[in-house]
Amino acid sequence: MGERKRRVYDKEFKKEAVRLYLKRERPASEIAKDLGISEWALYQWKQKYQEDSEHAFPGKGHLKPEEEAVKRLEKEVTNLKEERDILKKALAIFSRHRE
Repeated sequence: MGERKRRVYDKEFKKEAVRLYLKRERPASEIAKDLGISEWALYQWKQKYQEDSEHAFPGKGHLKPEEEAVKRLEKEVTNLKEERDILKKALAIFSRHRE
């Protein structure tokens, strides 16, 4: 059986599709058919756009600024915990040598 490739659409294509849908000049099914996408995809894109139009469709591997900050802070917390654990072990080693 042949493997189906997933089609990828850029940010501008998605925004234009949502704009056409929101104008309400034609039904969603007709717009989706003309664009070669599923009606479900159009509804999903509309929902994401309405949730946060400025940061909608960040692209693969890209995060919204808030998500990027959270990820950076989580990484920093992990690094600080590792450093703390190393210092605890070093303190334990040096404390034993003093006795």
